[in-house]
Amino acid sequence: MSFLPELASNGRGLIEKWGRFTLFTGRLFAVTPRALLRPGLLIEQVYNTGALSLVIVMLSGLFVGMVLGLQGYDLLRRFGSTESLGSAVALGLLRELGPVVTALLFAGRAGTALTSEIGLMSATDQLSAMEMMAVDPVRRVCAPRFIGGVIAMPLLAAIFSAIGIFGGQLVGVTLMGVDAGQFWSQMRGAVELRDITEGVIKSGAFGLACSAIAVFEGYHAVPTAEGVGRATTRTVVTSSVAVLVLDYMITALLL
Repeated sequence: MSFLPELASNGRGLIEKWGRFTLFTGRLFAVTPRALLRPGLLIEQVYNTGALSLVIVMLSGLFVGMVLGLQGYDLLRRFGSTESLGSAVALGLLRELGPVVTALLFAGRAGTALTSEIGLMSATDQLSAMEMMAVDPVRRVCAPRFIGGVIAMPLLAAIFSAIGIFGGQLVGVTLMGVDAGQFWSQMRGAVELRDITEGVIKSGAFGLACSAIAVFEGYHAVPTAEGVGRATTRTVVTSSVAVLVLDYMITALLL
């Protein structure tokens, strides 16, 4: 029965951390309107979180689309419906794979960068210095990075899906011999506005969750090298789990 006190302690710690996260998120949303008054800083953060992630997002999107084209062709060939490959690739990317995989990549690249940057600022007393000068570090440091991640995430998901569709077309039409006209016409006939809307909603929700978790972990990181490293690890793990949970919840609501 010795595990019961430890279980109770871990549960209490989880509840306390959830409370801190809720309060921090509320404070973050409260200062967001004032942070929007600094467009130059926001553009810089969109560049840091979005543009610097383009290479890995585009490369991953290309190969995910190519794999989806291979697997989709093999499956559809069994039913004599290879002309529907374009529809399968587009719907799979726009509704599911595009937002989810992009969010996981975003958490691994941009999320860790945000956490380590803010955590190092805390470790070197830069955040404390701002407070001494009557500057709110949440408004000056956390909010622009949070907004930049929220803006960048849907854009990255759209690019991922577009490159993925090209990869599927490259495999299906060029390698497998699917008719190019059928590939694109079937896709245009199957993809509806609600499919695109579902992807946009998911990518926006994932951007909110991943960005909020990243700045929260960085702001509350223990001001040591080990503490910043652990906060970075928690960002990836927590963001990944949050993305998968939100994906199921949003899919269930929209369907």
